[in-house]
Amino acid sequence: MNLRKIVIAIDGYSACGKSSTAKLVANILGYRYIDTGAMYRAVTLYFMEHHVAITNPKEVSRALQQINIAFVVNSKNVTETFLNGLNVEKTIRSMRVSERVSEISAIKEVRMAMVEQQRKMGKEKAVVMDGRDIGTVVFPQAELKLFMSADLLVRAFRRQKELLEKDRMIDLDDVITNIVQRDEIDTTRAESPLRKADDAILIDTTHVSLDEQVDEVVRLALAKMIINA
Repeated sequence: MNLRKIVIAIDGYSACGKSSTAKLVANILGYRYIDTGAMYRAVTLYFMEHHVAITNPKEVSRALQQINIAFVVNSKNVTETFLNGLNVEKTIRSMRVSERVSEISAIKEVRMAMVEQQRKMGKEKAVVMDGRDIGTVVFPQAELKLFMSADLLVRAFRRQKELLEKDRMIDLDDVITNIVQRDEIDTTRAESPLRKADDAILIDTTHVSLDEQVDEVVRLALAKMIINA
């Protein structure tokens, strides 16, 4: 059976399982996985390390011209983020980056630069892209749009577990505070705020296992691929 290549856009709140689901779905379908959140984290890391004045549009624009972000699949078939040739996959997941990423992601020049790159990456389709504005701004014509959500406490426990697996012990209250702050910035920012696209399918992952999430998304994707073949 010949299946048409499509764009799968997965948006939603942090710690809902977007990235984990997107990676596995991409592997199953043989699609390319694009972690747009990692792109914004890489920009945030660069801005922090180079003390970029985020209130100065000209300085922000100059800094963005010095940033090259790439995704490389390692020997374990895991996609890792590279910033200007350096593997920053672990560094960009730190709490210090998490505490600044929503603020820097809200900058108009940053979003414009990243959206342009993301559109280039998905031009040939056959991609699974997750983030916060993929179905609304980056690929409003995506064949399959999903919006993931979950209860706050469940999200906090998941994020804390994820950090523990990386040998980072963070107090649950601090994790909750970070998630709440990010939600506030993401949903109220002027540039590309987080919202569910009108034609996106809502997936509440509060009581759903990762395997169940993946199975559902693959089922929905195959239906779209067959319908559009």
